Amino acid sequence: MTKPSCRNLVLVLGDQLDHEHPALAEADPGQDVVLMIETAGEAAYVQSHKHRITVFLSAMRHYAEHLRTSGWKVVYRELEEQVPSIASGLGDAVEVLAPDALWLTEPGEWRLLHGIRTQAAALDLECRIFEDSHFLCSHDAFEEWAQGRKNLVMEYFYREMRKHHGILMEDGKPAGGKWNFDKENRDSFGCNGPTHLPDARRFEPDVMTQDVMEAVERHFPEHPGSLENFGWPVTREEALEALEHFIDTRITRFGRYQDAMWAGEPFLYHALISSSMNLKLLNPGEAIEAAEQAWRKDGERAPIAAVEGFVRQILGWREFIRGVYWREMPGYRDLNHFEHDIPLPGFFWNADTPMNCLAQAFGDTLDNGYAHHIQRLMVIGNYATLTGLDPQAVCDWYLGIYVDAVEWVELPNTLGMALHGDGGIVGSKPYVASGSYINRMSNYCSDCTYDVTARSGDGACPFNSLYWDFLARHREEMSSTPRMRMVLKNLDRWSAEEVEAIQEHARAHRKSLHG
Repeated sequence: MTKPSCRNLVLVLGDQLDHEHPALAEADPGQDVVLMIETAGEAAYVQSHKHRITVFLSAMRHYAEHLRTSGWKVVYRELEEQVPSIASGLGDAVEVLAPDALWLTEPGEWRLLHGIRTQAAALDLECRIFEDSHFLCSHDAFEEWAQGRKNLVMEYFYREMRKHHGILMEDGKPAGGKWNFDKENRDSFGCNGPTHLPDARRFEPDVMTQDVMEAVERHFPEHPGSLENFGWPVTREEALEALEHFIDTRITRFGRYQDAMWAGEPFLYHALISSSMNLKLLNPGEAIEAAEQAWRKDGERAPIAAVEGFVRQILGWREFIRGVYWREMPGYRDLNHFEHDIPLPGFFWNADTPMNCLAQAFGDTLDNGYAHHIQRLMVIGNYATLTGLDPQAVCDWYLGIYVDAVEWVELPNTLGMALHGDGGIVGSKPYVASGSYINRMSNYCSDCTYDVTARSGDGACPFNSLYWDFLARHREEMSSTPRMRMVLKNLDRWSAEEVEAIQEHARAHRKSLHG
């Protein structure tokens, strides 16, 4: 009996569900076979939220069905087959199919890329890796821009991207007369809270998604989260609908309130499309085009400040972060600028903390596998930095807990921006703040047992003592940043006894985290 064979084995990973998949674009359904693998090893590589596992696996199964109806032969390994790893599943497929070569698009994680290359070499299998055409800036283009720069500043990169792609440009100048409308996008809700808040677009799980949910509950019963409220988009059609819903109902107030927080409202005016983009169900170019066209059609419904802020997150920050990740890996993951080493407190997994801002941010996260960027950055990340939590443990938590997390985007955002653990590769200064910032941008403090105006003593907000203690301990470094010098002068206005009381309060808080 002749051994089955194929020309190329095309490995499609869970974050590569692009309907214009680069490797498939050159492959031949008549000669090549697609391989897709569900493995508990990947789902449990970090302690993943049940929503995150379900998003990935359901989207993979729907994508596989799309490929089959398009004429592709798909070898699909489900969780029930207990394939221990992608490398193992690849070895099994090679043994059965005897392909001439392995084709794949570049994974979104250095660990996977290295592991697949290693396995292909061990199998003596030619491996062709396609660059991911989903992005708007190639590795070579980013390296050309970064070469010779002392500091990589996202704003300058973003302006070059705007000019190169002709996005929000008019006669060679930025639309609206400014490159950046960030100052107009920092409003809070005041005392009255958000108004005209539309319901978030959620998607009822179909039979295929329900099967995945049942499998997730069987295989990962102890993982965080509940699937009772699962409603994330898992198909190309749903991703496009989510984008349309944002443009039609939420973009008007998105820009102005994109940094605001409100108790019990995890979604507010945010787009909720990041998981779809990071799985490649949605192309960043079409998201940008939809927003720009909405502004050109009706600037009142889609104000330039809101549209520019949305575009900056995708064309600027998202592309910049990806460039940094691949430029700095693999050593980037091990950076620990402040030498922080405190283990994660238990409330990262149960939201059980008397600090209401943390309880709200962790509660939203654990309920939905989602929190918007200010909750991630200025509540959870800010707290982790000020407290001195182990950055690798924090990064693993972010990678596992959020539905949109893939390492290329999660790691620089967490280690670099939220924790300043890279010492300034991503951001020029740590994103740290006292309780006053959280009080200004939310209603969290009004329902908190702590006093947001106090820096030390019984009932003082821990964010305040942790913030000033952090600045005191890192004063020399912080003073090199012009924006921090005025803030640091506050330490000189207070007596030595008051500064010591603040630092003692911070030390006591850190000690309380683990008994």
